[in-house]
Amino acid sequence: MKFSCNTQDFLQALQLVSRAIGSQQALPILGNILMVVEGKRCTVSATDLELSIITSFEAKIENEGSITIPARAILNFAQYNTDTEVLLETSEGTQLKCTSKHAKTLIAGEAASEYPTITPVEKQTSFSMEAAPLLNALDLVTFASAKNALRPVLSGVYFRSEKGKLILVATDSYRLSEYTIPTEGGDVDISCIIPVKILEELRAILSGKKDKEKKGKEKDDDEKKESAKMPARVEATLSKQQIELQVGGTKLLSRLIDGKFPDYQQIIPKESVTKSQFPVKDLITAVRRMHYFAKETNNNLTFHLKGEQARVVTQQTQVGKDEALIGIETTGEENKIALSSSYLLDFLSHVQGDTVEMQVTDSMHPAVFSVPKDALFLHLIMPLRMQEE
Repeated sequence: MKFSCNTQDFLQALQLVSRAIGSQQALPILGNILMVVEGKRCTVSATDLELSIITSFEAKIENEGSITIPARAILNFAQYNTDTEVLLETSEGTQLKCTSKHAKTLIAGEAASEYPTITPVEKQTSFSMEAAPLLNALDLVTFASAKNALRPVLSGVYFRSEKGKLILVATDSYRLSEYTIPTEGGDVDISCIIPVKILEELRAILSGKKDKEKKGKEKDDDEKKESAKMPARVEATLSKQQIELQVGGTKLLSRLIDGKFPDYQQIIPKESVTKSQFPVKDLITAVRRMHYFAKETNNNLTFHLKGEQARVVTQQTQVGKDEALIGIETTGEENKIALSSSYLLDFLSHVQGDTVEMQVTDSMHPAVFSVPKDALFLHLIMPLRMQEE
């Protein structure tokens, strides 16, 4: 194997696939990155046997071949190399010589045949999504999933199709996020639970592309028009046990979570007694301040909703208590509910709009939040027991 390439292209590919390498590997070779050189491209991949990431970049190839190299070693070389081009070639079978104008590094690798095979997804269902609404959905949904694997079905995001729409849902049984996005590819039947890890990696890739688009505003008008013709898309392929997500030349593969997602729709209140609109900035500032006291009593914040003002209070504790008055717009009856300050901060930190609406039935039913500027989103927080003030 012998090829040369742009150092930045090489580094970006290595950094991307290395995200699939876990901190604890069942096998030492899972700490490696697989490099395969053929045609006019170099393909690099990594896996932890649950999540796999594959990407490629252009290269000037003299001899095709493959090798697997310790991720830390090859990343170290690429990250601290200031030359614009690098030459990589194998020697003695499993040695990789990395050469540039000011560097000459030799890394001990292993034969590519020793690396676990990343099995392609056997296509049963496929669909396409626009990247922008999908990124927005991931921002507003994934944080609500369970952080532990005590109930595996809650540690992923439930994807289901309904009349040309794709609905994403995550819950840890104490709060829930739902987002609806349009799909393309016909009226396909989708119902699966996708691990949060692959979706977080997808979000990182899409966020990176979004940042590049912002920087790309400095391009000339012709380049802007050309890029506008090619909106970023995500292609998804499903089998019974696996999912593959493709963004441009990058593929992410993962096992699906086996099990049945809870029937969450039955806990969403069908009607509300009180609707209050809060300025996001005022609400998050108050909750951040009050969280200092609320965390002493299970993060308990009690909301009193009435007319044009919400009174939010914490219980008296050894460290003190706090109270806030927030200007709101309310329709319906006077109401009150106790909610977790921690869950409120999680939710509000992901909201892009200036206003959020809280719908309350009573102190025993969940509070339902929505963003007036985004009718596709719904967030639900289960109530806490009301405390004596």
